[in-house]
Amino acid sequence: MTFLEIDLSLLFVVAVILIWFMIAYQFVLTVFGYVNYLKSLNRKLAMDRMAFDYPSCTILIPAHNEEKVIAATIESMLHMEYPENRVSVLVINDGSTDATREIILAAAARDPRVRLFDVPAGEGGRGKSRALNLAMAKVSSDVIAVYDADNTPDRHALRYLVAQLVENKELGAALGKFRTVNKDVNLLTRFINIETLSFQSMLQAGRWQMHNIATLPGTNFVAWTWLIRHLNGWDEEALTEDSELSIRIYQEGYKIKFVPYAITYEQEPQSWGVWVRQRTRWVRGNNYVLGKFLKHIRQFRSKRLMFDVLYTLSLYYVFFVAIVISDILFVVSAANLVTISLPGPYTFVWIMAFFLFLGETMLAISYDGEDRIRHIPVMVLMYFTYCQLWIYIVIRALWIEYVKKDKRTWDKTIRFDVGTPVDVR
Repeated sequence: MTFLEIDLSLLFVVAVILIWFMIAYQFVLTVFGYVNYLKSLNRKLAMDRMAFDYPSCTILIPAHNEEKVIAATIESMLHMEYPENRVSVLVINDGSTDATREIILAAAARDPRVRLFDVPAGEGGRGKSRALNLAMAKVSSDVIAVYDADNTPDRHALRYLVAQLVENKELGAALGKFRTVNKDVNLLTRFINIETLSFQSMLQAGRWQMHNIATLPGTNFVAWTWLIRHLNGWDEEALTEDSELSIRIYQEGYKIKFVPYAITYEQEPQSWGVWVRQRTRWVRGNNYVLGKFLKHIRQFRSKRLMFDVLYTLSLYYVFFVAIVISDILFVVSAANLVTISLPGPYTFVWIMAFFLFLGETMLAISYDGEDRIRHIPVMVLMYFTYCQLWIYIVIRALWIEYVKKDKRTWDKTIRFDVGTPVDVR
């Protein structure tokens, strides 16, 4: 065995260990997610029987050129099951050049609970965080809720989320689940639907059940107004502003709970170009959050939080390194350019990793009734294509961030005309 063969064999083993560690840990999270799912069924029934003195709540909806979706979103907010005299909808018009403002004004004329906040001239177009921070000056309620402009939540969602804050004083915020309304449009949306359901079952439900840790998404969450003000709002440099805010909430000593039965429906990208730009923004946002908190990681009060932050924020890169190494070695070995002479049942290990991926993904999506036979071919294709595309996304994000050094700017996801997905009445 030559020195080169030893080095390559060790690299191969490292890649196998990394990939298996990730898949195995994801499986553990999936099991804990299943436990959370079972508990949430009973919890939901208990919540339906309980009465709460609901605090006042302002629903914040940032909107920039959202004429295709904003009317349905406002309508769904007004039909939420929450005391009418304790809820208002503040729609933030962030420099829209289409009919968004007129649609908001029309809704406000029909229902006094709807209010328009125009981002001042010269302040617009600086991203979601900036719009939310400016709108906070108009909030006088006890609680804020944040929804994206394309969301149509279930009418119980807000009540379920706010009830968590009222019942548990350890919570600073609570988040619900989002479902893909356009999941059956094409192959991409089918991939995204499986991905987002799996993510929420593993990295939200599983982490909450295992570590009492969850991460705020960009939508369908509530938080105490005083806490957001105490933390000086959202970091306007962060492209993934809510993951950054989540860490600061935990550092302040409060928890964030995942509530899987508080559901909203949202659009996902229907074209690969939109998907690439969205996911690149996510990775760049992840880079910023990782750089901001990594130097302070040892000062975290909770060791579980420290591990979780390190694992979650490095997930892109651990997966990236492992897949790149294994792909390169597979290609050069198949071409007989090198040989991996280290003995071991590697073919069996790879096959088992593939079937474990399928098994845990099927279990994860079963919580939402999506475990159908027709999804198996989609998951197989997803494993060899969609998952591999993260290599390109990570490289693209690193190139834009550290080579081109482009300014971090908010890239709004393009909306599509899909209609109202649920009967909000």
